[in-house]
Amino acid sequence: MNGIANRVTQSCTLRFYAELNDFLPTNKRQQNIVYRFHGTPSVKDTIEAIGVPHTEVDLILVDGVSVGFEHLLSGGERVAVYPMFERFEIAQVTRLRPVPLREPRFVLDVHLGKLAHYLRLIGFDTLYRNDYSDVQIVRLSVDQRRIILTRDRGILKHRTVTHGYWLRNTDAREQLKEVVRAFDLTPRIRPFSRCMECNCTLGPVNKEAILEKIPAGVARDFQVFSQCLDCGRVYWRGSHYDRLTSLLQELLSLSVG
Repeated sequence: MNGIANRVTQSCTLRFYAELNDFLPTNKRQQNIVYRFHGTPSVKDTIEAIGVPHTEVDLILVDGVSVGFEHLLSGGERVAVYPMFERFEIAQVTRLRPVPLREPRFVLDVHLGKLAHYLRLIGFDTLYRNDYSDVQIVRLSVDQRRIILTRDRGILKHRTVTHGYWLRNTDAREQLKEVVRAFDLTPRIRPFSRCMECNCTLGPVNKEAILEKIPAGVARDFQVFSQCLDCGRVYWRGSHYDRLTSLLQELLSLSVG
């Protein structure tokens, strides 16, 4: 009899708000969702079973009461799930997101190589390799307090992940704008301060010291150079500079909205 009783189907009603609907099928967005279950699942497991990573959630109300991810459901509850609050004071409820990292640093999944270059271009510490495993990405995020950027929702559902973001866009330039908006990065942009290849810091270098590393035409036409302090790669304001400057102007005009 106990085994039969434990298989009784219960249900609760969930409603996801604002951008959390991006994770839901079109026919389930902006409406109540009835979720059926056995036993007493945690509200975190329930939310992620529907498709929303816990890293995107900042507030959960169960029957109007703020709860943590570990809260167990028994059936009949009404669950409201909210994303990060940027402009509202909700100090009296249980905030589920950790305190934002003081210095935003990123680790990107294997499909985001172009975005990694763009983030380094504007000065952000960004780890990327095209052979990182999910386990490696999670470990780097946790050990080095880095924000995971990914198009794979599954990696954000890992229990140990605290800082992560699922990119809605597929174009790298639009992804860059999305990240700048999502994390309010505009005031922190430091263009051309980091190596786009190895992620280390750039420093000024005398032309005479790097003549053997640059083409003769570049040595003739340019006077100002930077060099990566780790890999030694040399940078100058070549034909790509105007395109990159245009992109930077777009980013500097962005605001959280």
